[in-house]
Amino acid sequence: MKFFSVTDVGKKRDMNQDYVFASMDPVGNLPNLFIVADGMGGHNAGDYASSHGVQTLVEEVRQDANYNPIKVIRHGLEKANAAIREKASGGGGFEGMGTTMVVATIVGQYVYVANIGDSRLYIIEHRIHQVTRDHSLVQEMVRMGELNAEEARTHPKKNIITRALGAERTVDVDFFDMKLESGSIILMCSDGLCNMVEDKRIEEIILSDGMDLTEKGNALIREANENGGKDNIAVVLIEPFANEVEAC
Repeated sequence: MKFFSVTDVGKKRDMNQDYVFASMDPVGNLPNLFIVADGMGGHNAGDYASSHGVQTLVEEVRQDANYNPIKVIRHGLEKANAAIREKASGGGGFEGMGTTMVVATIVGQYVYVANIGDSRLYIIEHRIHQVTRDHSLVQEMVRMGELNAEEARTHPKKNIITRALGAERTVDVDFFDMKLESGSIILMCSDGLCNMVEDKRIEEIILSDGMDLTEKGNALIREANENGGKDNIAVVLIEPFANEVEAC
């Protein structure tokens, strides 16, 4: 396995409210763990929500005695949701804060994914495939047939999300599991990437010959900033089967 992770403040923001965690070593009973979070809230609140949410989830995963990856991740997200809400209830400018989160662990040939909000996970094999579904007002309009994908990209309300950690007492999470092919690349990102770079261009960069994972990740950041860099950008790239010897 190989991975590369990076965040960038972008061109328009003063503070980076995106936060990533990436470990290809075991975390508790999970064989590896990857997380992207995009915080929301005034001044320090969004920054705190994303970092505190991720750190709480990771600590809960370390302590969880379960071996079922979905149960482990669910427990971690529930704990993170409670921790964010507890901090927000104390005032001090943290009221109303929250964070998106997309979480993944790779077990054998399968990736297990949890998502809340509009941070995304893609699998790129011969082409790009978005695994997660955005929890946003605009994506709900797309699913209802009120907008098409191109209209959604430029809609003035595209940043309004309908689910986030910290928003409600109980957390509603989508879970996915996908079988991976040899040569698969996983991309996890905040909306600072996918709002600035179209999926087809992301696919072209990731499938480019002559670049390693680090160069591809930095190319994605550079492309988002060249297209305006209107938000913080978070990227995690994973090659699950890199360095494995294929049987003859």
